[in-house]
Amino acid sequence: MRGDAEDVFSKGFLCPKATGLEHLSADPDRLRAPLVRGPDGELAEATWDEAFRVIDQRLSPILAEHGRDAVAAYVGNPNAHNLSALTYGPVFLKALASRNVFTASSVDQMPKHVSSGLMFGTPLSIPVPDVDRTDHLLILGANPLVSNGSLLTAPDMRGRLRRIRERGGRVVVVDPRRTRTAEVADEHHFIRPGHDAHLLMAMAQVLFEEGLADVGALAGHLEGLDEVQALVAGFTPEAVAPACGIGAEQIRRLARELAGAERAAVYGRIGTTTQTFGTLTSWLVDVLNVLTGNLDREGGAMFTRAAAGQRNSVGRPGQGRGFAIDRWQTRVRGLPEALGELPVSALAEEIDTPGEGRIRALVTMAGNPLVSTPNSDRLQRAVEGLDFMLSIDIYVNETTRHADVVLPAPGPLEKSQYDLALYQLAARNVANFSPAILESELPAEWRTLARLTGVVSGQGPEVDVDSVDAMVIGAMIQREVGDQHSRIAGRDPAEILAELEPRRGPERMLDLLLRVGAYGDAFGDDPEGLTLAVLEENPHGVDLGPLEPRIPDVLRTASGKVELAPQAIVADVPRLRESLAAAAPEMVLVGRRQLRSNNSWMHNLEPLVKGKERCTAQLHPDDAERLGLAEGAAAVLRSAAGRVEAPVEITDSVMPGVVSLPHGWGHDQPGMRMAVAGAHHGVNSNVLSDESAVEPVSGNAVLNGIPVEVSAAG
Repeated sequence: MRGDAEDVFSKGFLCPKATGLEHLSADPDRLRAPLVRGPDGELAEATWDEAFRVIDQRLSPILAEHGRDAVAAYVGNPNAHNLSALTYGPVFLKALASRNVFTASSVDQMPKHVSSGLMFGTPLSIPVPDVDRTDHLLILGANPLVSNGSLLTAPDMRGRLRRIRERGGRVVVVDPRRTRTAEVADEHHFIRPGHDAHLLMAMAQVLFEEGLADVGALAGHLEGLDEVQALVAGFTPEAVAPACGIGAEQIRRLARELAGAERAAVYGRIGTTTQTFGTLTSWLVDVLNVLTGNLDREGGAMFTRAAAGQRNSVGRPGQGRGFAIDRWQTRVRGLPEALGELPVSALAEEIDTPGEGRIRALVTMAGNPLVSTPNSDRLQRAVEGLDFMLSIDIYVNETTRHADVVLPAPGPLEKSQYDLALYQLAARNVANFSPAILESELPAEWRTLARLTGVVSGQGPEVDVDSVDAMVIGAMIQREVGDQHSRIAGRDPAEILAELEPRRGPERMLDLLLRVGAYGDAFGDDPEGLTLAVLEENPHGVDLGPLEPRIPDVLRTASGKVELAPQAIVADVPRLRESLAAAAPEMVLVGRRQLRSNNSWMHNLEPLVKGKERCTAQLHPDDAERLGLAEGAAAVLRSAAGRVEAPVEITDSVMPGVVSLPHGWGHDQPGMRMAVAGAHHGVNSNVLSDESAVEPVSGNAVLNGIPVEVSAAG
């Protein structure tokens, strides 16, 4: 495995996690046949036909007797990097027709989807920093040198940040930890976890108070600017400084320097979304970009124009139906829906609370919710009471060990790939298709999902997968030719289908999306346009150019303007104001990113876990001395939800009053079949997260800023 120096985007930069794919391909613990739980309670290998017969026999009666909502689905993070899952996962979920759909988004970035959807009309209309041209980058709760960009697709962030400084710009990081990114920045400020919204409110207040707010070319495209000014009025730097831990004069200077930079961008990531004010913080990031005139301009925060599958670059430009949330709620707590899914913090109670509408069966797709979601101990007890559980996964892990049937999938090198999701958040417009490198002994993952679609739609386990595929592509073509704003409006569907031959499955769907997309050939109307064949002829990718201003065409709001003061967000501001008077806990827990770790799903690869122990509780020296904790000694962390024990790592890279545990560990559960992960098991930080702590607007779990007690073990 090595980087491709000729790649139009990466220029040969390779994330250390990518080298793990070689070892993943050969991992002896990877599943290579379906597993079915036998009468003895053990998972044993079975044929594909046997596995699907069991699925039909166990799942179909539940759907028939208890309804669609009795079966829930959980979709994990790896699906966002999987062309088969991105194209055929929605097909299966639509056929399942359950309102009980949960994903990793509600323990990650859901607040950003919600704020962007409400402001710009679609949930993936997320402005990304134009890092290659900016002069001033303010980063909150993000560590792009470890994540290589997150909701910001940008290889070699170290090089990109270095070039900002080389051209005379500044990089400023706000984070309760001095991260790898903070170490290379010009300036770093500790902030009390969960208080980014207070800081950003105060910066916005300074911009208005000192006459520094200047929206520039956006003036005619904004709705609600006066309301924003009224909302921030009481959040002076002096009012918020005690809460956020950053001095009033420092806050004023940060605001003035942001406004004074020729080209600037504000960027927030997982530390800003997995907190109690996640949606407000996500919204304020873009409010500041607007107030400084840096939204939708070169060097500011811009909208990518992706080549395929992007809702804001197809259809009617400049106006749409807008974005709605809370269209339905969870049964027990009434938590809000967003993006067609419910908060995963509610999954356990929706299973273990008796009554009409209780979840009785669960399908997990490349997800490990028993590690990745709040109060994982309760969720473990809940899934043990399910009538049936099905998992699609490459491992028997903490979650899939409870399944009645586990269906394996080919490894990443055994399937073609195009980043439908992450190219919509790229720092440059590019397109790159990777064909499968290795032959697989397993059915293509999309064929497995199509076969499951047949089961849940009542067609049985022997459904003709090719017929399902034909139905799916036919519906996609009909939608395109029937849309008056499509580039192939009014065309003959049979003609379009013939042009896509002989491709099948995700690659046929991708070819269609490319050809009707912003750069596509529109099936002959633009002979120089993109097709999948063009990408196949360009194995190093196709460079589509730097980001360009897209407002107003990118907008899909009902008003056709940027909605600066969405009512759902405005309604949460009083809660922020009330929090200014709240007493601070003595210690709070935050997570941390690690360069050789990707949530919980790559810890069975020796090259990525070898070396010194990384699942440690990081504490500031002052806290360690006060609590009587020594380097390497065991500390006990207790929260309202649970208790864990972890070795202490004393470092001044965390601010006083903060303890940090990495996410995704805790691989010491019985029944797992992951030898390497078991030998480097660590502890699961989500034992400490409380499922009752949910950000009210988006339903996202609160995973940062959790009050904890820390003491010496024993």
